[in-house]
Amino acid sequence: MVKYSVLLPTYNEIDNLPIIVYLLIREFKKNSLDYEIIVIDDNSPDGTIEVAKQLQKVYGEDKILLRPRAGKLGLGTAYIHGLKSATGDFVIILDADMSHHPKFIEQFIDVQSKTGSDIVTGTRYRDGGGVFGWDFTRKLISCTANYLTQIMLWPGCSDVTGSFRLYKKEVLEELIATCISKGYVFQMEMIVRAKQLGFTVEEVPITFVDRVYGESKITSKEIIGFLVWTIKIVCHDIVKFY
Repeated sequence: MVKYSVLLPTYNEIDNLPIIVYLLIREFKKNSLDYEIIVIDDNSPDGTIEVAKQLQKVYGEDKILLRPRAGKLGLGTAYIHGLKSATGDFVIILDADMSHHPKFIEQFIDVQSKTGSDIVTGTRYRDGGGVFGWDFTRKLISCTANYLTQIMLWPGCSDVTGSFRLYKKEVLEELIATCISKGYVFQMEMIVRAKQLGFTVEEVPITFVDRVYGESKITSKEIIGFLVWTIKIVCHDIVKFY
């Protein structure tokens, strides 16, 4: 049976974690899928890891794997850390704050099965997709990041800043090995690298709903990091071309 590993980085998600885990497990059971959920907590001061331990007791140590870290070390390194423990054929990544509803996983799997694609990614920017609950600033940041990436790097994907994806495990391992970024930029770099390495990417329209509990982790430092990274990649490609 095909197995799916979910990488779930957390930081101060004490209220959201029980709900997202319940929704994930409900989705997997509904579709009779083999799964594991790997929680990578960055030493959350709100006690997220204690809630994770309780969930592990409820659902079993074979279904809920805890891989805590000493501190907040970046999204990219969280995936690297969690991937070391993944035993699935495919890896699913999504936000723990319930911005990404697990109900779309069935569509991801269906598209991958029919196309054989290496990556299936959720998109907010195609017909059927959308964003709810964001203020003007958040929408501007996301749209600008996607626009700049489209015109400068040609990623062949409508939503490069999204973080709801399904990967073939071996593809994710190869991509992570080539990436240099750690935070907000990480998701964009993964898609750009995928194109450079010739991996196939399919999209599924999703509805993104802003978090109900907790605060966004995106900072001005992350945004500046994106701009610097984009310039680096463009300059690298120009030098490589000539």
